[in-house]
Amino acid sequence: MDSYLIQVNGHGDHAPVLDVHLKTNGNSISLGKVKGRKPRWAVRASEMSKKTFNPVRAIVDSMKVEPNPKKAMISLSLGDPTVFGNLPTNDEVTQAVKEVLDSGRYNGYAPSVGYQSCREAVAAYYNCPEAPLEAQDVILTSGCSQAIELALAVLANPGQNILVPRPGFSLYKTLALSMGIEVKLYNLLPEKAWEIDLKHLESLVDEKTACLIVNNPSNPCGSVFSKSHLQKILAVASRQCVPILADEIYGDMVFADCKYEPIATLSTNVPILSCGGLAKRWLVPGWRMGWILIHDRRDIFGNEIRDGLLRLSQRILGPCTIVQGALERILHRTPPEFYHNTLSILKSNADLCYAALSAIPGLQPVRPAGAMYLMVEIEMEHFPEFENDVEFTERLISEQSVFCLPATCFEYPNFFRVVITVPEEMILEACSRIQQFCEMHYQGAEGAQDLECDK
Repeated sequence: MDSYLIQVNGHGDHAPVLDVHLKTNGNSISLGKVKGRKPRWAVRASEMSKKTFNPVRAIVDSMKVEPNPKKAMISLSLGDPTVFGNLPTNDEVTQAVKEVLDSGRYNGYAPSVGYQSCREAVAAYYNCPEAPLEAQDVILTSGCSQAIELALAVLANPGQNILVPRPGFSLYKTLALSMGIEVKLYNLLPEKAWEIDLKHLESLVDEKTACLIVNNPSNPCGSVFSKSHLQKILAVASRQCVPILADEIYGDMVFADCKYEPIATLSTNVPILSCGGLAKRWLVPGWRMGWILIHDRRDIFGNEIRDGLLRLSQRILGPCTIVQGALERILHRTPPEFYHNTLSILKSNADLCYAALSAIPGLQPVRPAGAMYLMVEIEMEHFPEFENDVEFTERLISEQSVFCLPATCFEYPNFFRVVITVPEEMILEACSRIQQFCEMHYQGAEGAQDLECDK
């Protein structure tokens, strides 16, 4: 048997020195003297943390501006329907949680993918002949954001790329970059009610493309894709053999003159991970209950993707068990009039906002068809004192105390996003202030010529 001898030499303030001898087959070999490590503090942030970047936070936090103290602040920036109290959830929803809490049956750990009975409830709610689902096709998550994170993590490796809408929800980029995944932005077309530029989309696909993200209905656009457009998107994905991550958190939140089509119901071969949750439709974003629906009728994902999602879900052991316990009742006993009333309010606000902003020179709103948002183009040539949408929205805060998110947050400069979940009187007041602001700063063709003459 080989043997080795380590002799430690050192004294005083000097670091110890290791004198290493290795004895092999009776022969002694000296490996020389190796200086020992002197411990010292060297705590650094991880590379993942350094790569994590939220564009919305970066832009909003850089907006060092105070609202006009003479006017109450109206925030049209946050996509949280609960902020103003005008859109409460249904009593059936809250009662379901109260009863589960009082039962004491859901205080322990659940399986990381969720309780079997709760997965069955979600599968039953979304199951249809065009896109059949069973409990094994459902992964429960801590909100739709975690559903998106797990779906990205299971589909893409560092060095690969994903296709993301522009304008689009900033979380896709935040998550991807933190994982070392490249983001390629495909264009949405405002003149076509924010349909996808399909030629541009397909031109971005290469051998490293891991998935295509389709957000329908859209944040930030409030757009809803038609059945024919969704079929064209699927055709691209099928030709290029690219799976789809469908962000459908606003599913069924469409106005009366429009129809929502879950993309999986139209797919014959493209595998789809559909991400959804309670946050928006049931108006409880803080409850953090989401899910992934696995649609894979051609067995392209196979067991590998399912097993991968199971392993990834074990990192945090699933969503809140209290809300899981209430899921079946929430999904199957919330009355239809609750959804109808919510959409009626959103549609009314959207119409009011669109009509008011359409009448303002220099602004071009794009009519929404669902979700909670409306996008507005700023004709920057008529506002020459502002360099971009960020400056425009900053001054809107400081002069009129109205806060809209600049669409640079969504990779789409010279637009801003309006959230339409606020009370009607606030929508009207905000639009009135925006009109005052634009009238103060707008310069038509004659004004622009006068500026040129003054130079």
